Amino acid sequence: MEILDTTFAALSDGTRRAILQRLRQGEARLSDLAEPFDMSQTAVSKHVRVLSDAGLLIVEKRGRTRHCRLNAEPMKAATDWLIDYQAFWTQQFDNLAQHLAGEGN
Repeated sequence: MEILDTTFAALSDGTRRAILQRLRQGEARLSDLAEPFDMSQTAVSKHVRVLSDAGLLIVEKRGRTRHCRLNAEPMKAATDWLIDYQAFWTQQFDNLAQHLAGEGN
């Protein structure tokens, strides 16, 4: 459960989700990741550190620059956990549909 907690905590922030979305396109330098945000590179670095600590991205230093790439593996555990609830919600909606269909008669 600790992995799930860390993953969901990292994904809870919109900036971090946007960084991951950008990395779906491929590896990027930290400075390029910081460009679209109205915050300092230091602030973006803190977001990258949270994502890295959660295992959601890999940071590699090459010379003076840091390159980041997506590691979606931890999201698989989160997806598997959420899928368990899909059957529950499907059943709830089916029950509601049956209930509403019965009221119309």
